[in-house]
Amino acid sequence: MKPRFHKVPIKIQNSYSIRHDNMPKFGTVWHYHPELELHYTIKGEGVRFIGDNISNFSAGEMLLLGENLPHMWRCKEEYFQENAGLEVEAMVLHFLPHSLGKDFLNLPEAYLIPKLLEKARRGIVITGEAKEKLIQLMHTAMDATNLDRLIVLLSMIKVLVECEEMEPISSGYPNIQSNDIEMARLDKIYSYTLANYKDDISLEEIASIANLSVTSFCRYFKQMTNKTYYDFLIEIRISHVCRALVEDKLTTEVICFECGFNNVSNFYRHFKKVKKMSPLQYKKNYLNLSM
Repeated sequence: MKPRFHKVPIKIQNSYSIRHDNMPKFGTVWHYHPELELHYTIKGEGVRFIGDNISNFSAGEMLLLGENLPHMWRCKEEYFQENAGLEVEAMVLHFLPHSLGKDFLNLPEAYLIPKLLEKARRGIVITGEAKEKLIQLMHTAMDATNLDRLIVLLSMIKVLVECEEMEPISSGYPNIQSNDIEMARLDKIYSYTLANYKDDISLEEIASIANLSVTSFCRYFKQMTNKTYYDFLIEIRISHVCRALVEDKLTTEVICFECGFNNVSNFYRHFKKVKKMSPLQYKKNYLNLSM
C-alpha cells in the first residue's frame, strides 16, 4: 500500500490550486493533506468519510475540510460496474492556512480567519446563500490570474468567515498524520469493510486483514477512529440504508437485510441510535426537503 499522505499539486507560481474534475468515479484512497479543501460535488452519489463521520453524499453538496483531516469519497456500487456510463463531477480548491503569508493571520482585520480554520478541523457542510456565492467564486477562480486570483481567494474566505449556514461534520479526529503506515493499514480495513459490509464480518476476520490479533486490533481501531469496529460497521450499513430509503424502491424490511442486518428489531434500534430518528421519519424528512 502506498502512503496515504497526499501531496496536493500546487504550482510554485500559485498560492492555491483549483480544478474542475470529470471522471468515472472519485478515488477511494483514505487520505489527508495540510491544505484546506473546499469541495463542491456537481455530480455523483455515494458514501463519504470525513474524520470519524460516515454519511451519504450527492450532487450539490459543498464541504470545507480543515488541514490534515482524513477523508474519502466512495461512489455507489453502480459506478464500479463495467460500462456503467456514469461519471462524477466536482470543483476542488486547495489552499494552505498561510497561503496569503505567515503574517496575514496576525492582522487585526483577519481575526475571524483563525476561528474558521479551527471550525474546519472538524469539516463543515456549507448551504444556502453562502454556498451559491462560493460556487460562483470557484468558477471565477478557474480563469483568474495574478492579483485577481488572490482577490477571488480573499472573497471566498470572506464568505466562509461570515457564513452562518454551516454544520460541523466530524466530532473530532485523532492527529495521526505523521504515521503513514497506520494510515495505510486503516485504508485496508476501510476498503475491506466497504466491499463486504453486507456480510457477517467477524473480529477475527477483520483483525487478520489488519495483520493484528483481535485484542490488538480492537485497541488499535478505537485509538485511530474514536469508535469500535462494530460501531463503524453499523454506520457503514446505515449509510447504505439511508441511500436505499430515499431511492424508495424497496420496503424498509427488505432494505434492512440487503444492507447487512439480519434482525429487524436490531436494525430499527441501530438506525435510531445513529440517525436520532426512525427510518420512516428519515424518508419523510428527505421527501419534504426534495419538494
